[in-house]
Amino acid sequence: MTDPSPPRPPAPVQKHFLAGTHRSVAPEQTVERVRPLLPVMGITRVANVTGLDAIGIPVVMVCRPNARSLSVSQGKGLSLEAARASGLMEAIELYHAETITLPLKLATRTELRFTHPLVDVDALPRLPVSPFHDDLRILWVEGWELMGGKPLWVPYEMVHTNYVLPLPPGSGTFVNSSNGLASGNHLLEAITHGICEVVERDATTLWYLGGEQTRRRTRVDLSTVDDAACLSVLEKYERAGIAVAVWETTTDVGLPSFLCTIADRTPDPLRLLYSSAGMGCHPSRGVALLRALTEAAQSRLTMIAGSRDDGGRGKYERTRDPETVRAVLAEMAEHGPSRDFRSIPTREHATVDEDLRWQLQRLYAAGIRQVAVVELTQRAFSIPVARVIIPGLETMHDVPGYVPGARARQVLEGRGA
Repeated sequence: MTDPSPPRPPAPVQKHFLAGTHRSVAPEQTVERVRPLLPVMGITRVANVTGLDAIGIPVVMVCRPNARSLSVSQGKGLSLEAARASGLMEAIELYHAETITLPLKLATRTELRFTHPLVDVDALPRLPVSPFHDDLRILWVEGWELMGGKPLWVPYEMVHTNYVLPLPPGSGTFVNSSNGLASGNHLLEAITHGICEVVERDATTLWYLGGEQTRRRTRVDLSTVDDAACLSVLEKYERAGIAVAVWETTTDVGLPSFLCTIADRTPDPLRLLYSSAGMGCHPSRGVALLRALTEAAQSRLTMIAGSRDDGGRGKYERTRDPETVRAVLAEMAEHGPSRDFRSIPTREHATVDEDLRWQLQRLYAAGIRQVAVVELTQRAFSIPVARVIIPGLETMHDVPGYVPGARARQVLEGRGA
């Protein structure tokens, strides 16, 4: 195969909303569409927490007290409605991954390998204590392979987010997270967003493993940013006295990716706040950078609100420790900008279909041969939800028990590590 192309819908999915993100409908329409369904999915509260910080970038938290994974999700955006749509869709996609209704198979790889098309299991992120072997019975779920356009079976552990004990048979084999879980106004929108997230995590991991040399040559000169939405966010940071540093993390895949770090320029000893970071990836460099900038503000507000249930006390203490903040500020000062934002390649497409086609072509050019999608849309809600799994790409380096894959090992070998 030389020209990967996804299955096409009857009509192209046009982008009608381009203010800071690319969507087929405006955030207000998304919110109104899902609002009647929130009680059924256990969503009890959508809280505007923007005012807990001085930055002013809209952030909300969405509460699901009886969740089977995270009970609090976050959302951010240029406007409060965009933040609401972001937070609600994150909570909704988690609910869908907690309550999967698809048929499952309990079997070994040996039992399935000659009768079922299987994902490249050896290229999936695995735990250091993984018990996996060809004759271990685990649960499998059927998805779709976008590059070949054929069915593909993947480990259920990499799809669901139901962490209620006891866990299903064969659990503890692969990295279980929400990486690649996405929703949208259309299934293709969900898939493209999921691909961006998986590529973003891979890019961030490889960037971190690249060490000091990588940091020095990838720092973005923020004075060269020419995207209006990004400039408006940078202005908010400046008014709030927040230092901002951005690095380009784009890999050989070629989807623009960024990492943003923020901290109080002059820390107040009477009100020590958190240094935080955000990531972003999208075919459009402006959208990718905006995601990183706004996610950094969201991460800081998440710590301020103290409502996230997947971080212990140590995480809160580390990120607001005076020495940590000083180290972050020193790194910002030490590694001066070297990358012109305007020189970073960007793609602006009129339809979501074109985004997806280009993403698959870029992944294929980087040596990726499978992009698996499991559709989690439930008929009762008709909200498109998908889980994207891309064998060969790295998961986040800070996941407990992270085991470097082939791409990470190549970076480490290049450093002589």
